[in-house]
Amino acid sequence: MIVARNYRSPRRRGEIDLIGWDGDVLCFIEVKTRTARDVKPAEAAVNRDKQYDLRAVAREYLRHLPSHLSCRFDVVSIYFESAAGGAAFELFKNAFPVT
Repeated sequence: MIVARNYRSPRRRGEIDLIGWDGDVLCFIEVKTRTARDVKPAEAAVNRDKQYDLRAVAREYLRHLPSHLSCRFDVVSIYFESAAGGAAFELFKNAFPVT
C-alpha cells in the first residue's frame, strides 16, 4: 500500500518517489525511467551519492514513526522501448543497504 508520493524533507536534499508498505516492511522506492537500455541500466543511476540523499530523506520520514520499524530501499526501473507504447518494469528489492 502506497502511503506517500514524491516525499521531500525541508531539511534534506532530494525526494523519495514512493513510500509504501510491503507487509510489515516500510519500503522507500526510487523510480528510474529510460527509453532505452543502450548506455547503462536505469537502476545504475542510483549511485552512492543518490543513495546517501535517499537515506537522509528516509531518516527524516522515519523521525515521525516508531523506531522499531523494518524498512528497505527498492528501485524500480521502467523502460519505454516499444513504439506501441509498452513498458517493461523491473523491481529490485533491497537494492542497497539501509545504513
